[in-house]
Amino acid sequence: MIELRARARDLGITIGPLPMGPLNAITDVPGVLVGHCTVSWGGPELPSGSGPARTGVTAILPHGGNLFREKVVAGAFTANGVGEVVGCTAIREWGIIETPIMLTNSQALGQVYDATVRWVIARDELAGIDDAIMPVVGECDDGSLNDARGMHVKAEHAFAALDAATGGPVAEGSVGAGTGMTAFDFKAGIGTSSRVVSIYDRQFTLGALALANFGLRHRLVIDGVPVGREIDDLMPVENRPGSCIVVIATDAPLSARQCERLALRGALGLAQVGSYAADGSGEIMVAFSTAARLPRTTETPIKLSIIGDDRISALFEAAVDATAEAVVNSLFMAETMEGAGGNVYHALPLERLPAIMERYGRPMTPPHDVV
Repeated sequence: MIELRARARDLGITIGPLPMGPLNAITDVPGVLVGHCTVSWGGPELPSGSGPARTGVTAILPHGGNLFREKVVAGAFTANGVGEVVGCTAIREWGIIETPIMLTNSQALGQVYDATVRWVIARDELAGIDDAIMPVVGECDDGSLNDARGMHVKAEHAFAALDAATGGPVAEGSVGAGTGMTAFDFKAGIGTSSRVVSIYDRQFTLGALALANFGLRHRLVIDGVPVGREIDDLMPVENRPGSCIVVIATDAPLSARQCERLALRGALGLAQVGSYAADGSGEIMVAFSTAARLPRTTETPIKLSIIGDDRISALFEAAVDATAEAVVNSLFMAETMEGAGGNVYHALPLERLPAIMERYGRPMTPPHDVV
């Protein structure tokens, strides 16, 4: 059977009232780039440590210039810390990001960190001399489908994700770091969404990208509908505690403190789809503003413009809804996958959603035919 896969908007599911950007992706924020490298090979017959690989790397670049020389303002928030985003301590201390943001599986965190350092060094002859390079690298555990003992992510895969980073549409579902990820006992992975807000008679864009790997089936809520309680079959053998990393970008001018507050709203977006920040789930959010590029060395004081806190609530609303829709898109775009040990995670059966949504007063009205 061929599985129907489509994004939430394509099926008439609209989360929140704010308009989306043209691509409904984090790359709607001008200058933001995303690249994936998918590492998927082998079958379940392979012994542990030899495969199968169901993993990968995703790279998010706040801009296409030299991040080590032109930093961006940033903040971070942890809803539950049984997970890791290396570099968060520096983000919290300095309020900046100076490298690409990398996502991968738990066992590959060190490999991707090392590869990112080497990638930056290759592009700046003084990087590592003027100052140490401290990449931002987030991880989730894809061991339900990926042979984690095999350590299948290599430096070449991190390089490939970085070199592939581009603007435009972002691949979702079982791709890049999301290849082996699961959520709410369904196959999940990478998802993204965006919103446009008006502040001071100017339009600003906010985009979110989620690496979704968390949640219990009965908790899944889509646009207020308890979808997880309505679909109680297609269950995996076991629910493995997971995590979710959310990256939020905006071109609105913000301070580091405001970015931290924005990152916190990503956690509310996860709650909107069913997260309660479970004890074993690492749910960590990183947010940055592309409005200013901060030089590594200065001769005069830096002048930063920021929006007033009395106007920031529009961005908070955008962050909640874009995060929630990013998670939903990760579920909608992922396909059924068999992995390590013969474990199977089914795709969310989209063909069953119209009847479910209708029962709860949320009729799906696709803007065009997707069937």
